[in-house]
Amino acid sequence: MRPGDRAVALASVVGGFLLGFLDFCWIKWLPYPFAELGNSTATWAVAAFFFGYWVRSGWLRSALGAAVLLVVAVPSYYLAAALRQGDDLAVLWAPSSLVWMVFGVLAGVVFGTGGTWARGEGWRQVVGVALPAAVFFEEAARFAGKATDPDHGAAVWWNVVIDVALGLLIVVLTGGSHRRRALAVAVAVPLASAILVSFAVAGQIFS
Repeated sequence: MRPGDRAVALASVVGGFLLGFLDFCWIKWLPYPFAELGNSTATWAVAAFFFGYWVRSGWLRSALGAAVLLVVAVPSYYLAAALRQGDDLAVLWAPSSLVWMVFGVLAGVVFGTGGTWARGEGWRQVVGVALPAAVFFEEAARFAGKATDPDHGAAVWWNVVIDVALGLLIVVLTGGSHRRRALAVAVAVPLASAILVSFAVAGQIFS
């Protein structure tokens, strides 16, 4: 049974607050390399995916709800930083926070829709299942690129392993048949490349 509109609206706001607040606490409480998942854009994108997966049907409801989830999570994250380590509350409405909210809308629409697609059939299901794997694979590629950097060192390979493992785990959990899982992994690789290029372009624009 799919949740009603009121449940979706409430979950998007409450879930967004919990995502941002607990994400900051995760970074503070857990040791490396697991703490890096709190700094992960992939983690937030996958949260939007599972929101859409929970909504089950109606891509528009999933997209809007997941977008709200990620937008609310941004000020919630900075609120946690203000309460736990005394950061300035002004960062909640700083331009950088607004930029992250814009990215939250985009990611929410894409990954929230993907979560609903993952419960469907045909090519949409394959793409939906591939999306969370792709965003983790993309992040793994960025970590791998840092392995030769003296400031990071070989320790980042733990992050690569964790990201790849999480991406594959989500495919196993949501892919259904072995065939769909294999197709999703195959689709995730070019999607990861596209996401990597998008991050590079965005970095140039906002740098």
